Amino acid sequence: MIFQTPAEFARAFTALPRLDAQARAAAEARNGQLTKPPGALGRLEDLALWYAAWRGEARPELRAPQILVFAGNHGVTARGVSAFPAAVTAQMVANFEAGGAAINQLARCFGASMSVHALRLDEPTRDFTSDAAMTPAELAEALSTGWNAVDPHADLVVTGEMGIGNTTPAAAIAAALYGGDAASWIGRGTGVDDAGLLRKAEVVGEGLQRHAAALSDPLEVLRCLGGRELAAMAGAIARARSLSIPVILDGFICTASASVLERLVPGALDHAVAGHVSQEPGHARLLKALNKEPLLQLGLRLGEGTGAALAIGVLQGAIACHSGMASFAEAGISGA
Repeated sequence: MIFQTPAEFARAFTALPRLDAQARAAAEARNGQLTKPPGALGRLEDLALWYAAWRGEARPELRAPQILVFAGNHGVTARGVSAFPAAVTAQMVANFEAGGAAINQLARCFGASMSVHALRLDEPTRDFTSDAAMTPAELAEALSTGWNAVDPHADLVVTGEMGIGNTTPAAAIAAALYGGDAASWIGRGTGVDDAGLLRKAEVVGEGLQRHAAALSDPLEVLRCLGGRELAAMAGAIARARSLSIPVILDGFICTASASVLERLVPGALDHAVAGHVSQEPGHARLLKALNKEPLLQLGLRLGEGTGAALAIGVLQGAIACHSGMASFAEAGISGA
């Protein structure tokens, strides 16, 4: 599907499927018969039930996880908000394609397919302190890229990103959607010094002031303050929901992107869990606003989808236990 306008995307995203209540009930019944004390597997049990409900299967399997990495460049990097130059984005895309990045190793480790989508790297978005980052047509194009990148045969989706400077638009989006001053949402990103941290706060504050009239519309927030890779992640997460494919959210940038969907349609992220909480200070705050408890806390701040990719293993373990364990009756064990 190719969206011509953001409004077309919004309309496509309003008729959302819900979880399968019958499958959830059947999965709960099975969980109660497995050879373990009730609740002994903790959150693994909750994860398995969540996954079963979205896949519509009482005894599901996870066979085809998909990792999507989107890359974009940002005009706001000219304001000195990153420790690295924008040229690194394209260089890292080449590294992804050659199989040399961290996310490539994790994709292989957990049996996930992986694809990389570079979005007009030679055309950075505009500096959002002076203009909207994207035109409506550019936003629609990026949303379409994400939407169409999802494999309908996948049974799990992870979205990652690469874009030098993109913690700045992520912080601006988070502040626009959930309030608070700029300084409370920013972090060091790729490792800016104290002076760089102050610049980020100033830039985010300027952007919020410049686009104050747009802050009541989530898609306008994404258009004015975001970036192509953030929009593409939103498009992919939305498409996964339309197909009832569960999603594992990655770090701050991915979560900021996903937050646009939740603000657009409350409950839009019911098919998603938080893979981890990163070192970016705003990430934990954003997860709290979304009522998402992270599966992992490992001090990651790389992006690329790495934290969510690691969490694939946790979900695989949860599903393997739920679907593979014997019941008390099957094992010939007297249940409590």
